[in-house]
Amino acid sequence: MTAHFVPLQPAPLTFSADGTPYSETYGEAYHTRTGGLGQAQHVFLGGNGLPGRWQGRERFVVVETGFGLGLNFLATWAAWKNDPLRCAQLHFVSVEKHPFTAKDLAKVYQDRALAALAPFAAQLQARWPALVPGFHRLHFDGGRVALTLVLGDATTRLSQLEARGDAFYLDGFSPAKNPDLWAPELCATLSRIAAPGATLATWSVASGMRESLAACGWSLDKVRGYAGKRDMLRGRWPGAARAEPGRREREKRAIVIGAGIAGTSAAERLAARGWSICLIDRAPSAGRGASGNLAGVFRPLPSLDDNRLARLTRACFLYARRHFAQLVDEGLPLRWETTGVLHLARDDAHGSTQKRVVETWQPPGDYLRYVGRETAQQLAGWPVAAGGWWFPGGAWVEPPSLCHANLARHGARIRPHFAREVESIERRDGRWHACDAAGDTIATAPVLILANAADAKRFAPAAYLPLRAARGQVSHLPSAAGQAPQVVVCRLGYVTPAIDGVRCAGATFSVGDAETAPRPAEHAENLAKLEFMLPGYGAKSPVPLDPQTLDGRVGFRPASPDRLPMIGAVADASAVDPALPSRPLKDIPRIPGLYLIDGFGARGIVWSALAGELLAGLIEGEPLPLEAELAAAVDPARFLLRGKNRRIA
Repeated sequence: MTAHFVPLQPAPLTFSADGTPYSETYGEAYHTRTGGLGQAQHVFLGGNGLPGRWQGRERFVVVETGFGLGLNFLATWAAWKNDPLRCAQLHFVSVEKHPFTAKDLAKVYQDRALAALAPFAAQLQARWPALVPGFHRLHFDGGRVALTLVLGDATTRLSQLEARGDAFYLDGFSPAKNPDLWAPELCATLSRIAAPGATLATWSVASGMRESLAACGWSLDKVRGYAGKRDMLRGRWPGAARAEPGRREREKRAIVIGAGIAGTSAAERLAARGWSICLIDRAPSAGRGASGNLAGVFRPLPSLDDNRLARLTRACFLYARRHFAQLVDEGLPLRWETTGVLHLARDDAHGSTQKRVVETWQPPGDYLRYVGRETAQQLAGWPVAAGGWWFPGGAWVEPPSLCHANLARHGARIRPHFAREVESIERRDGRWHACDAAGDTIATAPVLILANAADAKRFAPAAYLPLRAARGQVSHLPSAAGQAPQVVVCRLGYVTPAIDGVRCAGATFSVGDAETAPRPAEHAENLAKLEFMLPGYGAKSPVPLDPQTLDGRVGFRPASPDRLPMIGAVADASAVDPALPSRPLKDIPRIPGLYLIDGFGARGIVWSALAGELLAGLIEGEPLPLEAELAAAVDPARFLLRGKNRRIA
């Protein structure tokens, strides 16, 4: 079992005799009895020179140890909101080992003393993530405020943070009660990610913690504490703060080749940051290639050892669920339905493993449950042969509608060029040029993103990538509305509920097969999978299911050898000498301004939204929304690693 696999233990909400929120685990109040909001404003905002230090900046990054009640985040967000000279984007990163439930957070902010924060707290509660380990990226204020909530032990989780902090809030329980959060190792971790001229503040002046910070290079001084406390601590990291007079002069323009869910997700996330995007696709509209299926399955993939695939699908699933809900709330044309997904066990051994995953990991029931055969039959409305995993938040999604919703979200910031074929790409004078077969430039920009599935290898800079086109055939089954099952069911295949009178079942998987027309033999294969999932379905179908006459669709999914997507800067393979020892991933040279978002395989719907957010964060130099290990695992340059370095990706 990996070190990442530690079930979360949510904090129970209790109060001391005077009504102050209190931790029974650590035997200490969450904030001073004289007022949590005042403490946040005096110690953490005032101690870090805020709001003054973020004024005129494009981006400002706060890193906090100990999210607790979220008071410091909400106070910082409120101060940012009320500052007319605020930075364009505020990133707030905070770690919490024992998070509260959304219900308990709501109780805390019923306190009249926190009334000023109530509107902000309500938004936080509405977006509060499932209490599972890992990084959770939440967006507020139209995306201008990003909270990266890291759930888990700070001593291991913060070492996975890729960020440059401008201000640090050290706000754990006291060193005597929770020494790990003030340990020398954690001080060193925070110092590693400190930007030049960064500051820190904390109410604690414990000598051991001061010595650890000073040993790392922080300049420290004591100043007046809050509400009768004689002292608090401020610190400054060496170097001059980043000079950002106004907004950066860097041109925010990019070309994206490919208008499937990968390309439209990247375009949407960059457009959310004010970028202008030229989106090019050979098809007449978005979502016509592998993203053109009538419906796809949306669910994570847990594992007993919580491996990289499990952690990545979990993070992506939860982020995408929030993204999809926001698109619908904004009236954009996304079609999806949270029916739940029932993942039945293949056999008894698989069922035992599924049950052990849930017993070991103890996920919240609104994220994942194990159900026996009887409950599975009730959920499916069908006499299924086994129990399995039940994902209440799982869904079916119509991929083309997701592409269209992504493109519509930011209006004119994304300019499509449909029915245009990019024959070549080249970099001249610091800009990328996407050209057609006649040599005419379709678009030019400092940044170019390849999101065109396996066709990306056609361009020389990406030729080293082991992208494969996997043919997949889906069968379309006529079905009456309301006919069971009305949830998505998976078991060595999948079947959706009826959508506009059609149920999708599939899918086949064949690498190196270029046939575009559906085959009766593969319809027969899909029907066999359907019978394995839903015994007797064919006999009860209101319409005969004949492989010779069934309708369906063939798509070609871009797949990678390790089943993980490819997201990040394209490596300069010509600069890597195979005769020399393999260098670390971070030291592999990259081609300036060239990026890739690809290799989604059969999990494109799950990967897409967070993949776009990760890519935008890499391009912008923001705090990443994933652990460093997972970002490395999807880095396209991983395929140039060899030997022991290959294992780090």
